Amino acid sequence: MDASLGLPILVGLIAVALLFDFLNGLHDAANSIATIVSTRVLRPHYAVFWAAFFNFIAFLVFGLHVANTIGTGIIEPGVIDAAVIFAALTGAIVWNLVTWGLGIPSSSSHALIGGLLGAGLAKAGLSAAVWSGLTKALLAIVLSPLVGFLLALVLVAIVSWASVRSTPFAVDRAFRILQFASASLYSLGHGGNDAQKTMGIIAVLLYSQGYLGSEFSVPFWVVLSCQAAMALGTLMGGWRIVRTMGLRITKLTPMQGFCAETGGAATLFTATFLGVPVSTTHTITGAIVGVGAARRMSAVRWNVASSIVYAWVITIPASAIVAALAYWATRLLPTHLF
Repeated sequence: MDASLGLPILVGLIAVALLFDFLNGLHDAANSIATIVSTRVLRPHYAVFWAAFFNFIAFLVFGLHVANTIGTGIIEPGVIDAAVIFAALTGAIVWNLVTWGLGIPSSSSHALIGGLLGAGLAKAGLSAAVWSGLTKALLAIVLSPLVGFLLALVLVAIVSWASVRSTPFAVDRAFRILQFASASLYSLGHGGNDAQKTMGIIAVLLYSQGYLGSEFSVPFWVVLSCQAAMALGTLMGGWRIVRTMGLRITKLTPMQGFCAETGGAATLFTATFLGVPVSTTHTITGAIVGVGAARRMSAVRWNVASSIVYAWVITIPASAIVAALAYWATRLLPTHLF
């Protein structure tokens, strides 16, 4: 790509990336607060402040492995130019808005991966994909909800055994307090994994324009901007998806909410340190289904869970198609813009 992209266009693309990050926080706020709201430990508006704070400070805990994966591990860095970035973000944003409007907890992460893939393939064909990084991301689609499910299931069994001599009132009171810790950990994991995806997009755009020198890196101002945009989006809330995640899949007690959040947080922490861009939506949904199934299989509303799975299946191809169309549309614009 020509390295003489005008500053207004560059700033505009960074603003679009931060808009995606804001919408990611808005769309995925439910992931952080659904359980603590549904168990009535915190009111919704207090819960979003709690989640937003831990979303923001996540950069103090985690490295930037996920940002590096998104920046260089989905499509070849040499393929990336302003048109590809614009098209990828368009595909992800459009799909996020559609699923948010319908109250469907789809994955912002996989919408972004699908957007990158669609735009890259539209420009350079199959040679654009980094198949090793893409395989890792696709494998996480299956593993993250499965790991969240199993960890939550095991935690429910352990906690139930440990609490067998306690009264229901004592158990409920204890886990209402412990849910503050588990919700904090999950919000940290959410901010650590999801905000890094936008960091990777902005950093690779700057790299392609020659602003980062010969080595790919993520400037600190990009880190702060992305964490702040996600936290602000979380503050705005995502009440439609909170209802689906926290109330419609299964009925939760504070103990079950704690187990779901802790299982989900453990999954996110592991994935983030390994540099795997997992879906926070997939992870917490798997964990919520796990705690419901631990009670009895019929406690899970499988029709709701299956509709969420359908959304997962079509997220990457749907956002990829929108991104490819957006890329081809940019080819019709004056050449000095892209």
